[in-house]
Amino acid sequence: MPLNALARAFINTYQGGVSVVGRPYSRIAETLETDEHRVLDLIHRLLDEGSLNRFGPIYDAVRLGGSQTLAALQVSEADFASVTEQVNALPEVAHNYRREHALNMWFVVASPNVSGVAETLSEIERRTGLTVYDFPKQQEFYLGLWLRLADDGAIDTVPVPERQLAEPRPLSLLDRAVVSATQAGLPLDLEPAKAIAKRLGVATDEVVASLQGMLETGVIRRIGAVPNHYRLGLRANGMTVWDIPDELATELGRRIGALDFVSHAYLRPRHPGVWPYNLFAMVHGTDRAQVIDKAARVGELLGDHCRRRDLLFSSEVLKKTGLQVAA
Repeated sequence: MPLNALARAFINTYQGGVSVVGRPYSRIAETLETDEHRVLDLIHRLLDEGSLNRFGPIYDAVRLGGSQTLAALQVSEADFASVTEQVNALPEVAHNYRREHALNMWFVVASPNVSGVAETLSEIERRTGLTVYDFPKQQEFYLGLWLRLADDGAIDTVPVPERQLAEPRPLSLLDRAVVSATQAGLPLDLEPAKAIAKRLGVATDEVVASLQGMLETGVIRRIGAVPNHYRLGLRANGMTVWDIPDELATELGRRIGALDFVSHAYLRPRHPGVWPYNLFAMVHGTDRAQVIDKAARVGELLGDHCRRRDLLFSSEVLKKTGLQVAA
């Protein structure tokens, strides 16, 4: 079902920057020139129909004190369904995609503790009998996938606003309780912080202070709507990968991360004899042609510094639960 004007305005405006103080849905309603009950009904509908994955805080597993990585498997067609089931059964596996490459299964693993990722990858090898290729983040140049929905149905990505982070601080027991209570989303209650506080048996001001503190230090990346870009029309995505000189990686990675159509840009390790690429950049489009065009623009920027390249299209979403990190 096409989104109406109110739904488009809500998604365009509230992919971040939502306050949890008082009655946030009332403030959203004022901006959108409607009422808070209609806003709550809208969020319920968007979640039910799958246009939103969730509404609330997005947590950073590493800043929570845990660990996270990207990993890949080479799976035969005959075993693909069974391996998918084995991998997806692990709660630490958040996103899992089938990609067009010899390494055809790519998944994100997140754990609340530092050793959890290595343990999960070892468990996957034990269950499947396959070699897991680990691609931990060595350097992050950009991360952010915000959508912009036009009245004519067009959709594209836009840069995420930058913000300054405060110095990290140890998480309190209350912080961890708030993480557990909100990682699936904010309560769709007129006063969500008050609802969380009641559930945890603490004062509302304590919950607000906890959420704001975690937002300021980057434990929470943002608070807002998390659109389902596939459902909304951004159905093609490609993981562009590039072999560039290590001594130029930081400079070139920053330039790639600054492109307004790149949603993720990282430096990751090579695997000699299997994987020669060290620069990863994700691009999205409504179709494959858009993705190919954007990948070509990345290639133009890298120029002669690029020695090899590839473009891995996602052909199937195998699992997408979000980074659910237990506190």
